[in-house]
Amino acid sequence: MRTAIISPVSATWIQHANDTLRLGDVRSGGARSAVVELLGGEPCCLTAQELFDRARAAGRPVGIASVYRALDLLVELKLVQRIELGAGIARFEARQPDGEHHHHVVCDDCGRVEPFSDARLEVALDGVAGEVGFEVDTHDVVLRGACADCRG
Repeated sequence: MRTAIISPVSATWIQHANDTLRLGDVRSGGARSAVVELLGGEPCCLTAQELFDRARAAGRPVGIASVYRALDLLVELKLVQRIELGAGIARFEARQPDGEHHHHVVCDDCGRVEPFSDARLEVALDGVAGEVGFEVDTHDVVLRGACADCRG
Protein backbone atom coordinates (compact mmCIF):
# COMPACT_ATOMS: atom_id res chain seq x y z
CA MET A 1 0.00 0.00 0.00
CA ARG A 2 1.25 3.47 -0.91
CA THR A 3 0.77 6.08 1.81
CA ALA A 4 0.23 9.66 0.70
CA ILE A 5 2.36 12.28 2.37
CA ILE A 6 0.26 15.18 3.60
CA SER A 7 2.12 18.41 2.88
CA PRO A 8 1.08 21.76 4.38
CA VAL A 9 -0.59 22.60 1.05
CA SER A 10 -2.47 19.29 1.14
CA ALA A 11 -3.50 19.77 4.76
CA THR A 12 -4.78 23.25 3.86
CA TRP A 13 -6.86 21.84 0.99
CA ILE A 14 -8.24 19.04 3.15
CA GLN A 15 -9.28 21.57 5.81
CA HIS A 16 -10.77 23.87 3.12
CA ALA A 17 -12.74 20.96 1.63
CA ASN A 18 -14.03 19.81 5.01
CA ASP A 19 -14.99 23.38 5.97
CA THR A 20 -16.83 23.88 2.67
CA LEU A 21 -18.72 20.61 3.15
CA ARG A 22 -19.60 21.53 6.74
CA LEU A 23 -20.74 25.07 5.79
CA GLY A 24 -22.81 23.59 2.96
CA ASP A 25 -24.58 21.46 5.56
CA VAL A 26 -23.52 18.35 3.68
CA ARG A 27 -23.84 15.15 5.66
CA SER A 28 -20.44 13.58 6.24
CA GLY A 29 -19.77 10.08 5.04
CA GLY A 30 -16.97 7.54 5.09
CA ALA A 31 -16.43 7.54 1.34
CA ARG A 32 -16.45 11.34 1.12
CA SER A 33 -13.96 11.58 3.96
CA ALA A 34 -11.71 8.97 2.33
CA VAL A 35 -11.86 10.71 -1.06
CA VAL A 36 -11.01 14.10 0.48
CA GLU A 37 -8.07 12.66 2.40
CA LEU A 38 -6.74 10.70 -0.58
CA LEU A 39 -7.04 13.56 -3.07
CA GLY A 40 -5.53 15.93 -0.51
CA GLY A 41 -2.42 13.78 -0.31
CA GLU A 42 -1.91 13.34 -4.05
CA PRO A 43 0.27 15.52 -6.28
CA CYS A 44 -1.71 14.61 -9.41
CA CYS A 45 -5.03 13.22 -10.61
CA LEU A 46 -6.55 9.83 -9.83
CA THR A 47 -9.42 7.82 -11.30
CA ALA A 48 -12.43 6.85 -9.20
CA GLN A 49 -11.21 3.25 -9.35
CA GLU A 50 -7.76 4.26 -8.05
CA LEU A 51 -9.39 6.18 -5.20
CA PHE A 52 -11.59 3.18 -4.39
CA ASP A 53 -8.63 0.78 -4.49
CA ARG A 54 -6.49 3.02 -2.24
CA ALA A 55 -9.30 3.54 0.25
CA ARG A 56 -9.89 -0.21 0.49
CA ALA A 57 -6.15 -0.90 0.80
CA ALA A 58 -6.08 1.55 3.70
CA GLY A 59 -8.86 -0.40 5.41
CA ARG A 60 -11.63 2.09 4.61
CA PRO A 61 -14.90 0.21 3.96
CA VAL A 62 -16.18 2.21 0.98
CA GLY A 63 -18.21 1.22 -2.05
CA ILE A 64 -17.34 2.29 -5.58
CA ALA A 65 -20.77 3.93 -6.03
CA SER A 66 -20.14 6.00 -2.90
CA VAL A 67 -16.78 7.11 -4.29
CA TYR A 68 -18.49 8.29 -7.50
CA ARG A 69 -21.19 10.13 -5.51
CA ALA A 70 -18.52 11.81 -3.37
CA LEU A 71 -16.60 12.87 -6.48
CA ASP A 72 -19.76 14.25 -8.13
CA LEU A 73 -20.48 16.37 -5.05
CA LEU A 74 -16.88 17.60 -4.74
CA VAL A 75 -16.85 18.58 -8.44
CA GLU A 76 -20.22 20.36 -8.04
CA LEU A 77 -18.80 22.33 -5.08
CA LYS A 78 -15.71 23.18 -7.17
CA LEU A 79 -13.43 21.49 -4.65
CA VAL A 80 -12.29 18.91 -7.20
CA GLN A 81 -11.59 19.20 -10.90
CA ARG A 82 -12.69 16.46 -13.29
CA ILE A 83 -10.08 15.91 -16.00
CA GLU A 84 -10.72 14.00 -19.20
CA LEU A 85 -7.43 12.51 -20.38
CA GLY A 86 -8.87 10.15 -22.96
CA ALA A 87 -9.82 6.47 -23.12
CA GLY A 88 -13.21 7.38 -21.62
CA ILE A 89 -11.84 7.50 -18.08
CA ALA A 90 -12.11 10.66 -15.99
CA ARG A 91 -9.50 11.58 -13.45
CA PHE A 92 -9.97 13.86 -10.46
CA GLU A 93 -7.73 16.18 -8.49
CA ALA A 94 -8.04 18.77 -5.75
CA ARG A 95 -8.72 22.35 -6.88
CA GLN A 96 -6.57 24.60 -4.74
CA PRO A 97 -8.46 27.59 -3.26
CA ASP A 98 -5.72 29.96 -4.47
CA GLY A 99 -6.08 28.77 -8.07
CA GLU A 100 -2.66 27.07 -8.14
CA HIS A 101 -2.77 24.19 -10.60
CA HIS A 102 -0.85 22.14 -13.09
CA HIS A 103 -1.45 20.45 -16.43
CA HIS A 104 -0.78 16.95 -17.70
CA VAL A 105 1.25 14.97 -20.21
CA VAL A 106 -0.15 11.56 -21.10
CA CYS A 107 1.61 8.64 -22.74
CA ASP A 108 -0.72 7.12 -25.32
CA ASP A 109 1.17 3.82 -25.15
CA CYS A 110 1.39 2.99 -21.43
CA GLY A 111 -1.10 5.52 -19.98
CA ARG A 112 1.43 7.22 -17.71
CA VAL A 113 0.30 10.67 -16.56
CA GLU A 114 2.72 13.34 -15.37
CA PRO A 115 1.95 16.86 -14.13
CA PHE A 116 3.67 19.97 -15.47
CA SER A 117 3.48 23.72 -14.91
CA ASP A 118 4.55 26.58 -17.15
CA ALA A 119 4.05 30.25 -16.25
CA ARG A 120 4.41 31.31 -19.92
CA LEU A 121 1.58 28.97 -20.89
CA GLU A 122 -0.66 30.51 -18.21
CA VAL A 123 0.04 34.01 -19.57
CA ALA A 124 -0.76 32.83 -23.10
CA LEU A 125 -4.01 31.19 -21.98
CA ASP A 126 -5.08 34.33 -20.13
CA GLY A 127 -4.33 36.33 -23.28
CA VAL A 128 -6.43 34.03 -25.46
CA ALA A 129 -9.33 34.17 -22.99
CA GLY A 130 -9.21 37.96 -23.06
CA GLU A 131 -9.07 38.08 -26.84
CA VAL A 132 -12.20 35.96 -27.22
CA GLY A 133 -14.00 37.78 -24.43
CA PHE A 134 -14.23 34.91 -21.96
CA GLU A 135 -13.78 34.92 -18.22
CA VAL A 136 -12.28 31.48 -17.71
CA ASP A 137 -13.03 29.71 -14.44
CA THR A 138 -10.77 26.72 -15.04
CA HIS A 139 -8.90 25.07 -17.87
CA ASP A 140 -7.14 21.83 -18.76
CA VAL A 141 -4.09 21.42 -20.93
CA VAL A 142 -3.29 17.84 -21.88
CA LEU A 143 -0.27 17.01 -24.00
CA ARG A 144 -0.32 13.54 -25.55
CA GLY A 145 2.45 11.44 -27.00
CA ALA A 146 4.94 8.78 -25.96
CA CYS A 147 6.99 8.85 -22.77
CA ALA A 148 10.74 8.21 -22.79
CA ASP A 149 10.25 4.57 -21.70
CA CYS A 150 7.82 3.81 -24.54
CA ARG A 151 9.89 5.66 -27.15
CA GLY A 152 13.03 3.77 -26.15
